[in-house]
Amino acid sequence: MFERRKTKQLYIANVGIGSSFPISVQSMTNTDTRNVKATVEQIKQLEEAGCELIRVAVVDKQAAQAIKAIKQEISIPIIADIHFNPELAIESINSGVDALRLNPGNINNQEAIQQIVTLSKQKQIPIRIGINSGSLEKEFSHLPIVEGMVSSALKHIKLLEDFDFNLIKISLKSSSVPITIKAYELLAKTVDYPFHIGLTEAGTLKAGSVKSSIGIGHLLIKGIGDTIRVSLTENPVEEVLIAYEILKALELRQHGINFISCPTCGRCQIDVISLAKAVEEKLKGIKTPLTVAIMGCVVNGPGEAKHADIGIAGGDDKCVLFKKGQIIKTVEQKEVLDLLIKEISSII
Repeated sequence: MFERRKTKQLYIANVGIGSSFPISVQSMTNTDTRNVKATVEQIKQLEEAGCELIRVAVVDKQAAQAIKAIKQEISIPIIADIHFNPELAIESINSGVDALRLNPGNINNQEAIQQIVTLSKQKQIPIRIGINSGSLEKEFSHLPIVEGMVSSALKHIKLLEDFDFNLIKISLKSSSVPITIKAYELLAKTVDYPFHIGLTEAGTLKAGSVKSSIGIGHLLIKGIGDTIRVSLTENPVEEVLIAYEILKALELRQHGINFISCPTCGRCQIDVISLAKAVEEKLKGIKTPLTVAIMGCVVNGPGEAKHADIGIAGGDDKCVLFKKGQIIKTVEQKEVLDLLIKEISSII
């Protein structure tokens, strides 16, 4: 297991953030926050997928005020995403938001920031300093991009600390995997605040998942990261599902089905690809930790998948069902999907 970077602790509502707590999965709605019904519906879908923190865009006063109504319908903490207009942060706090995300690169009014910090301290509302490589302040434009991002973060950490505020979480995001990794690693040497990690503008489902898995995975292996978001040009439910796949792959969280399936080869006598996809789809909503194996032949299963809670292996137009490496039953291929789902249902 990887040694976790030691950080300060804070709470966003009832969710503990920092090295003493599990790494939390976050996403962001893509609905118009002013449309309370649509936003609540999407957040509930995200909750069902396992989302633990949700961020919403606050584009104007109406959006900030909508937070109050949204909060009454959801179960997870809500974070207001603020750009340019510090007054929207104040309005969001007054609407009962659980945390703020501020981009220092586009809020330069120190007096307004002091007002936000004072009110946040009174209500114990954490603030995430969200540094994006594409919106750095001009004063850091002469620096290499990584050093500029870290310098910006340190400047705004000091500003909040000068106001005697330390409920701080930090993110340093870029669409570049190497830049993102280097920025987090550099800042981790200097401060012990919790980090929200991820890439920004990572891309569509396939490309964005690959980039995020590499970037987030690398940082987690280094022990860096306390909350994560996989940013995708896609239904945000996919962000949550992939985030958990990253955490499960590194054995940092157990959530839902852990799939093992062979890559297929000329030995396969069953349609492993279609079967694996069908099983994965049918088990999509299950949150119980369970390892399920779909293997194409007796070479790979049950031997190489003997640690699986349950699995199937194909051969001679038949399939064997096995649990923890022990063969339980042999059935016809056409029966195996229904049997497997039935057995899994009985387990969970």
